[in-house]
Amino acid sequence: MAKKQNSSFENHMIAVQQGERMFENAFQGVSRMILQNDISKVVVNGKTTYDFSIFRTSKKHIIGMYDELNSFVSFVKDAAEGGSSKEMAYVLVGEPGNGKTFFVDFLCAKYREFLSRPENRKYTFKFMNMDKLGTYGRLSTIESQTYEDPMILAMNVFDDPNETKTFLGKTIGFSDNEIEDLYENYRPLGACSGYMWNDIRRFTGGDLSEMFKFIEILPVPLTESLGTVTGKYPAKDKITSSAVDLLGEESIQRLLHITDTNNPYRFDLRRGALARVAGGGIHFSDEIYKNKKDLVQVYLGVIQNRSIEIDGFKWPIDTLIIATSNNSEFNRFLAEKEEAPIVDRCRICYVSHNTNYKLQKELTAYSIGSETRTTINKEILHQDPNLNYAASIAVTLTRLPISEKLTPIETMKLAAGEVAGEKSIKTLSEVIDTLSQDPDITKRFGQKGLGQRNLGRAIQLLIESSETNEGNCMFAYDIFKAIERIILDYVTDANDRVKFLEDLKTARGLYRERIMTEMFNAYMDEPLAIKKDVMNYVNMIIGIDAENLGPDKMWKYKDPQSGELRALKIDERYIKSVEEKLGLKTEEQRESFRTSIRKIYGQKISVNPDYDFMDNLELVKAVTDVRLKSDIAGAGSLIGALANRTNEENQKLYDRMIKTMLEKLHYCNTCAQKTIEYFCTQEDEK
Repeated sequence: MAKKQNSSFENHMIAVQQGERMFENAFQGVSRMILQNDISKVVVNGKTTYDFSIFRTSKKHIIGMYDELNSFVSFVKDAAEGGSSKEMAYVLVGEPGNGKTFFVDFLCAKYREFLSRPENRKYTFKFMNMDKLGTYGRLSTIESQTYEDPMILAMNVFDDPNETKTFLGKTIGFSDNEIEDLYENYRPLGACSGYMWNDIRRFTGGDLSEMFKFIEILPVPLTESLGTVTGKYPAKDKITSSAVDLLGEESIQRLLHITDTNNPYRFDLRRGALARVAGGGIHFSDEIYKNKKDLVQVYLGVIQNRSIEIDGFKWPIDTLIIATSNNSEFNRFLAEKEEAPIVDRCRICYVSHNTNYKLQKELTAYSIGSETRTTINKEILHQDPNLNYAASIAVTLTRLPISEKLTPIETMKLAAGEVAGEKSIKTLSEVIDTLSQDPDITKRFGQKGLGQRNLGRAIQLLIESSETNEGNCMFAYDIFKAIERIILDYVTDANDRVKFLEDLKTARGLYRERIMTEMFNAYMDEPLAIKKDVMNYVNMIIGIDAENLGPDKMWKYKDPQSGELRALKIDERYIKSVEEKLGLKTEEQRESFRTSIRKIYGQKISVNPDYDFMDNLELVKAVTDVRLKSDIAGAGSLIGALANRTNEENQKLYDRMIKTMLEKLHYCNTCAQKTIEYFCTQEDEK
C-alpha cells in the first residue's frame, strides 16, 4: 500500500480503497439508502408486501402507497445490480392529488440527507491553474461540469485501460477484485474534462505527479436551491421550453476566454438541469408528457444512453430519472403511436389513491394542518372530534369502485383490514384482480375518486363558512356539505358525480352510526362504555355454552387482555335483543352469527389480545341501539328525552351529557350542542 502523498487526488483514491469514502452510482446509492433501514412485512388487501421504514420517518412522511413503494424499490435494486432498469426512467402515472410529486420530493429530501453524512458524501474535482496552459485566457479554475466522481478520473488517468489498472493496483494499492468492482461503474470522462486532461498531459509532458498538482478534490454541493444532486424540471409551455433547459448551450462568456475553438468547454452544461444531477443524483421531470415532442425526444436519448450530447460531444451521466404524469396526459401521449419508443424506455407505475380509511385519517390530519386554526376574529377554532373520521370516510368511499360482490361499506372495511360480516379479504382480492384486468386504468381499484387536493379544498370551504366562524368550531357534519360543493364544482364527469354523491350519502349514514355510539358513551358518562358492552355480548355468547355455568348464569373466565379471572352474568334477554337488532330471526341464523363471532375471536385474540370488535360496525350499532332504547324509560328513547327538555329530569340529563362531552370526549360547546341536535333529528337514518 502506497503511503499517503500530499496530493489530495491520491488521498481520495486511497480513502476509497480503504472504505473511508464511497464510490457508487446513483442507483446503488438510493438502493443502499433504502435497504439499510428497517424493512417489515405487512398485509395489504389480502397480499403480503414489504414496508420500508425510511419512507415512514420524519414529521410529514409518506402514508400508504405500499405497492408503489415496492415497485420503486425493486426498480432501483434491479438497476443497482446491473439489470435492464438502469436504461430506463421510472414514471409515476395517476390522478392529480394522489401523492406522486410528494413521493418524489420526499425521496429527494431523504437522499440529500443521506449524502450529507460524511461517509456517504459525493465528491468531484476541479482543474487548477488552467491559465498557465495559454489557451484558457483568464479561466484559472475549472470544475467538472457534470460533477464527475474523482474515481472516474482515476479510471481514465491513462488512455490505455491496462496501464490505468496497473497504476491503481501498484501505486494506490487496489486489489484485482477491487479494480474489477470499480470498473463495473466505469464510464469515460465527459468531453470537456477529457479534453482538458489531455491538455494538462501535453503541458506536463505526461509527468503524473505534475499532472496531479492541477487537480483539487471538492465535495458536491447539496444545497437544494442549486438543483445539484436532486433537480426538478417542470414541464413548461411550448414557447418557453427548449432542449437548452435540459442539456445546456454554447456560452458566449467562455468563448471570450478560450482561444481553442475545438475545446468542448465552450458549452455551458450547468445551464441545463441534467448536468447538475449527473454525478450520482436524481433528476425529477414533473409532468414529463406535457413537454413538447422535441424535448421528449431529448429525454429519449438521455434515458437510453445516459449521456448529454451536444454537437457530437458526449458527457456521460450517472442519474436516476424519475418522472410523473397524470392519466389524461399519458393517455393522450399513448394515442400518438409514433411516440412508442419513449414509453418503451419507461417503467410505468400506476399510482392509486389511498383506499384505507384508517390511513386516510393521517392524510386528513395533513390537510387539516397541525397548526392551531383561528377564526376571522383571531379566536381559536375548535376541531370536532368526529371531523377527521367524517372527512376520511367520505373521500375514501369515493375512491372505491362499485362491485357486485361487495357493498361500498364492506369494501371500505376490508381495505382497512377490518371484519366485514361474512365477507372475507379473499373476496376483496378477487375484486381487485378482476378490476386490474381492465385496460382502462381509471377503472382499476383506487384509481378514481376525490384526491388530497379536493379534500384540502373542502376543508378550506368548511373553515371559511360563516357557521364555522360564528361557532368557533369546525363541526364534523358540515364537512359533508363542503365535499358536496367540491363534487359539484370540480368533478366534470357526470357518472363520477352521481357515484360520488351516492358515496357521500353512505358516509353520512356511517357518521350517524358513530354519533349513536358517541351519544351512548356520553349518556353512560364513560368514553369506552360502548366498547365494554360489545365485549360483554361477545363474552356472553362464548360463555353461554360453558360446562361450568351454574343456575345463577354466572360464568367465570380469564380475561385475555389483563390475564385476570373475571365473573360475568349471562343475560340471555340482552343477547336476544342484540341479535334481533342485527335482523337475526331464527335460531339457525343466531347460531351461525354466534359461531362466526367466536371464530373471529379465536383468530384475533391469539394475535392481538387487545382486539375489541369495534371494527364490526353492525354489532356496534346493534349493541348501541339496544342500550339506548332499554336504558331510557318514559320517553321511550334517549332521543325523546333530549329533544323534549320541558321537564326538569330531561334538562338534567341534557346538562349532564353536555358536561361529559366537554370534559371527557373533547367536544366544545358548539359541537356538543350541534351533535345532540343532529342526534335528535331523523336525518341520515338508514
